[in-house]
Amino acid sequence: MRSRPDETYPPTPVSVDTLTIDIGEVEAILQGYPMQLPPWPEATFQLKDGRTLYLRSMTEDDIPTLLGFMERVMKVEKDFYDIVGVRVYGEILAVKRKRIKDAFTILGLIDGEFVGFANGRFWNKDLAISLHTMAFSRRGRVGWAMYYAKTYYAMEICKAKEWWSTFESYNGWRMAGLAMAQPTKPWPEYQHELGGAKVFYVNQDHWNIQLKQYLVDAVGNDLNFDVPEEVRKANAVLRVPETLEL
Repeated sequence: MRSRPDETYPPTPVSVDTLTIDIGEVEAILQGYPMQLPPWPEATFQLKDGRTLYLRSMTEDDIPTLLGFMERVMKVEKDFYDIVGVRVYGEILAVKRKRIKDAFTILGLIDGEFVGFANGRFWNKDLAISLHTMAFSRRGRVGWAMYYAKTYYAMEICKAKEWWSTFESYNGWRMAGLAMAQPTKPWPEYQHELGGAKVFYVNQDHWNIQLKQYLVDAVGNDLNFDVPEEVRKANAVLRVPETLEL
């Protein structure tokens, strides 16, 4: 017996009343197709305190460890670490579940210890979105180095025309919004996907004329893409800090 009104049925005779859909066909619709983005090349950064920061892409094998670590971060109720931890947890999980478009995630390690996190995604070939930057070591300006690395990837390697950031915390805004003199888009006409906040942006002119060199000067060194084998070996196994240095 029909449970729907007649107008919801086809206005012409059909061969079958029910369609069986392969779930793989649905996944292709929900997931979309990825852009052909270049990979992040591993790199090192000599921090101001003399330590060597190793920067590599997140892998699938890293995800369980990182999710467990973010569960700890999201319980810290100061400096917005709780909301940032929750959002970063979701972004990492979204990579595994394939529910985030064209994401890129860079991990910062020192002798294998996880000290920095930076991620973003591409809206299209011209627009890259900064999501989060986190530092778990208060020495050496790790946060600055992480933000520089992902901005370098978007603007220098992928040649995005614009890079959109926003900041949940005061420290993040002071570091990248204020110190880097990033202008803002009109609000509320333009809203960042992190809660509809103001969009701070960098274009290629700003990047090439000012920001690229400013970040190198602020951190004290530039990226080195010729990674020594001993650095790669020292960071072969990811481990998270036993205590949170936030």
